[in-house]
Amino acid sequence: ASLVVEGGGDPVTVTVAGVFDATKTAACGGGHGNLGLDAAILYAPAGLFQQLLPGAAPLDYAWSVVSDPSQDQAVAAGRSGADIAFIACTGDDDIGERIRRQLASDKIDVAPVCAVAGEATGVALIFVNAEGENVIGIHAGANAALSVSQVEAEKERIASAQALLMQLESPLESVIAAAKIAHHHHTTVVLNPAPARELPDELLALVDIITPNETEAEKLTGIRVESDEDAAKAANVLHAKGIGTVMITLGSRGVWLSAEGESRRIPGFRVQAIDTIAAGDTFNGALVTALLEGTALPEAIRFAHAAAAIAVTRKGAQPSVPWRTEIDEFLAQQG
Repeated sequence: ASLVVEGGGDPVTVTVAGVFDATKTAACGGGHGNLGLDAAILYAPAGLFQQLLPGAAPLDYAWSVVSDPSQDQAVAAGRSGADIAFIACTGDDDIGERIRRQLASDKIDVAPVCAVAGEATGVALIFVNAEGENVIGIHAGANAALSVSQVEAEKERIASAQALLMQLESPLESVIAAAKIAHHHHTTVVLNPAPARELPDELLALVDIITPNETEAEKLTGIRVESDEDAAKAANVLHAKGIGTVMITLGSRGVWLSAEGESRRIPGFRVQAIDTIAAGDTFNGALVTALLEGTALPEAIRFAHAAAAIAVTRKGAQPSVPWRTEIDEFLAQQG
């Protein structure tokens, strides 16, 4: 089974506007990795966090990070059991070189990663308060360099994969191009529609599985998601646009799953959250890994919940992403 991921930037940014290809293996190698790119560098004046996010608790700490959703999801998929090749763009700087080395340490094939001349690798400042809430400032850098021509150059890779996982920080035309290739070759298209924005029906009609959060679901459907009933209505709007499987992530309340004429909320695990930065990306990477293993949707979501639950108990982005052994141990403890 194989997976390709297409995306770029996020709460944490790399410079990767990337696509990644993954071939499923039985398990990801042992050990606990730390990419080492998160660095506590900023001490903000009192009240800054409240200015950025009205009503929030005081700032607890801030991070400067190099990462993005496609990279983070690739790491999550790799650590949870997928063998991944990453197709992406970084800057031609030292940070980009370090990213390639560190991704390789997570068993990700970085041969297809392109260093864009004259571009800096994307970075982000992440402000996190004591409640685990965050505000993120991003410089996309080379994230925007993933062009349609680069996507088309990877046509064979996408066509031979079993799944294509995409985000929305790459140019939209590149996202659509990748989805068209995947759809034409019966590669399952999974869209994590972040950051929140309106999307053309042309793209949504190519999507098999979509994983918006509440804000993203509202942007796509016009329905404010505040309850299970709202989630069901939003899911129906997305089904009407041609999407077969809708999973709306509801934060601490779990995930609303709507597929094959049935819908229900699948609760997550209760943990003491320290930092929620990597929760969504960890969920998506682990989810697709489980689906590639042939796991039924409810159980795949539970597996992804477990991975995300572990991630939010740790600080940082990729350093918080768990390995497969940790996820399995966590699930065993839950019974």
